[in-house]
Amino acid sequence: MNDTFMKEKPVFPLLTSMALPMVASMLVSALYNIVDSLYVARISEEAMTALSLVYPVQNFINAVAIGFSIGISALISLHLGAGNQEKADTAATHGMVLSLLHGIIASVAGIAVIPRFLRSFTTDETVIALGLTYARIAFLFSVIIMAAMAFEKIFQAVGCMKITMAGLSLGSVCNIILDPLLIFGIGPFPEMGIAGAALATGIGQMMQVVFYLIVYFVRPIPVHLRRSCLHFNPRMGLQLYSIGVPAVLNLALPSVLITFLNSLLAFFYSQSYIVVLGIYYKLQTFLYLPANGIVQGLRPIIGYNYGAGEYGRVKKVYRTAMAMCAAIMAAGTLLCLVLSEQLIGLFSTNSETIAIGTTALRIICTGFLVSTISVVVSGSLEGLGKGIESLVISLCRYIVVIMPLAWLFCHFAGADGIWHAFWLTEFLTAAISLVVYHKSVKLNRI
Repeated sequence: MNDTFMKEKPVFPLLTSMALPMVASMLVSALYNIVDSLYVARISEEAMTALSLVYPVQNFINAVAIGFSIGISALISLHLGAGNQEKADTAATHGMVLSLLHGIIASVAGIAVIPRFLRSFTTDETVIALGLTYARIAFLFSVIIMAAMAFEKIFQAVGCMKITMAGLSLGSVCNIILDPLLIFGIGPFPEMGIAGAALATGIGQMMQVVFYLIVYFVRPIPVHLRRSCLHFNPRMGLQLYSIGVPAVLNLALPSVLITFLNSLLAFFYSQSYIVVLGIYYKLQTFLYLPANGIVQGLRPIIGYNYGAGEYGRVKKVYRTAMAMCAAIMAAGTLLCLVLSEQLIGLFSTNSETIAIGTTALRIICTGFLVSTISVVVSGSLEGLGKGIESLVISLCRYIVVIMPLAWLFCHFAGADGIWHAFWLTEFLTAAISLVVYHKSVKLNRI
């Protein structure tokens, strides 16, 4: 990374060059999530239900990995922009060590809580057994997940987006190939069922870490993991957590929301509604990951230029990212309106589930386009090191607004009321996001 590349290259080509590799890798990653769910759905609807119930805990572990790594990336970019190599290396080293520690804690805690967690939502022993099988294997790879995300954000912080694209793609493609082999026992592989899905995911993540390690030692980058930086720096640790913890909460809040909605749906309605909610989040992932790829390209550019005092470019990057994400969300809305029944039908042959899911998808997608505002604003604030402000937006989107609306609407309009709470929340949160952003950038003189 250098001043000419980050400070002088026109904004649109710069953001495109940084974002497109991430968009491509996010699409591959989303494809893996879809394929994984398709194969699990072929096992049984109970297996798909188990996967849906495990998802909030699994998403929380991923949120810790991604969120804390956002803090690593933001600090590296800010220090490199300010020309402070020593602090950039310290941020990378401290971030990696803390990430590995988080992985150990996540494995132990996740395996400990999952039995009681599953029994909170279902009494079906088949679903519980399948969920425990999947979760116990998946959670063993938590350290690998944390390491992979830390490496990914370190490479992104220095502008190596093609490296992270290759790493994510390698892990996802490996998973896609292994899924049918391990789930159904094709060729020399044993038939493992839902356990095979979990193992395939873990192996794919491990391949990603191996790839990053090889690239790190073969192709030097502007920041280094240094033994001399291992001496704990309390100030650096505090900075990492001050950005990382809000980012973790941003990403973990959907797990809280899904858990809450599962409890509403399980109490008032049949198991099909829980399946539909799980299917929706799989489809939503496919839509939002490309937008998040643009946001990932946005963060290091904004952080670097802010650190270098290039406030005019920060404005241009923000506006360009907003337009690019809006185009993705508009396409997603059209797709969900036209092909809602076919999309739900990919995951279930149950006519009740397909009917419920078709209605839900057509209602929820009304808020996709306007959600662009909160997604881009949150990413921009994280890139500026304003984690608390970003957290305020996510709290509104996933807790403060949608939970009361969902609870209230379901009592008056049934399950459809819950789906309507999604789009209404996006409109209200978008307005709040604009207020929060403009107050924050005014304080930052941008």
